[in-house]
Amino acid sequence: MNKEMMAALDAVFQGKAYGSVAAKLLANDMDAGALRSNSVLRDREWKDVDEAVVQIARQRLVGVTDLVGRGLVYNVSDGLGTTVLEYEDISDMESAQMDMAGEAEGRNDRPVYSLGYLPLPIVHKDFNISIRSLHASRKRGQALDVTSAQIASRKVSEYLETLLFVGTGGITFGGGTIYGYMNFPNRCTVTLSTYGNWDDSGSDAVGCVIAMKQASIDAKHYGPWMCYIPTNFETAIDENYSTYRDETIRDRIKRIGGIIDVKVADYLTADNVLLVEMAPETARMVIGLQPTTVEWETKGGMISHFKVMSIMVPQLRADQDGNCGIVHAS
Repeated sequence: MNKEMMAALDAVFQGKAYGSVAAKLLANDMDAGALRSNSVLRDREWKDVDEAVVQIARQRLVGVTDLVGRGLVYNVSDGLGTTVLEYEDISDMESAQMDMAGEAEGRNDRPVYSLGYLPLPIVHKDFNISIRSLHASRKRGQALDVTSAQIASRKVSEYLETLLFVGTGGITFGGGTIYGYMNFPNRCTVTLSTYGNWDDSGSDAVGCVIAMKQASIDAKHYGPWMCYIPTNFETAIDENYSTYRDETIRDRIKRIGGIIDVKVADYLTADNVLLVEMAPETARMVIGLQPTTVEWETKGGMISHFKVMSIMVPQLRADQDGNCGIVHAS
């Protein structure tokens, strides 16, 4: 495409959308919204798709929602144009000193900074709509069938949730690695068998959580904490904790100081329990792009392709001494 044609298109579209998908993104500073301009979908149809995406995302993102809802996020302004997040951690200083001579020379000290890197991949799922199907729905006066959008959104949401809890096996790019709660190298650990699997008779779920809390405190992380359990423990913690009180095991755990709640995480592997400090120095969600639907055409415009895409990566954190507020019982 020559400069004259580019200038003419700019005059018509004002830099919003033209050419290939790559051309649209590059012309709009990697703004995914450019792929929604001059769309084949009408405004009401886009709203149907967007509402389906938001609806499913709210349903599936349990752990992610906890971080986002508590403001434990770091927003990257140019997510599509940023492949790696660079960050720093800082060391402590030596303790102060005491003597009777104020003129005594103190020990010079200063904190040490070190660089870290976090990859920012795109999680996405595609679907398409035939122009004939779209026309048929309009002709019948029926709402656009958003089943494909719902399924695609659910797949993205499930991937994000799994990424936070289970991790990826350690995807490395640009000098950094993505970890989940269960495979973060600096997490604290507790042996679950010491207290029994929570769905076994005679298990001590309360004792297990207290031990996990102590492990976090020993690592200088003092809460508050969210407790996550797998699906196979859900009904077990609804059993009576004591015959002397009208109280379930779930109720008793929530009465432990600093415990915010006990939640079932569908994508947490069976027979694993997590206690996560809800603090920015322990975990936050790096957001380069909220779940978004974009569109492009092929086959001469006969097929409209859509992609639900998101850049949301957990950043799990420990200090330079390896202290961390994530405790994993397995």
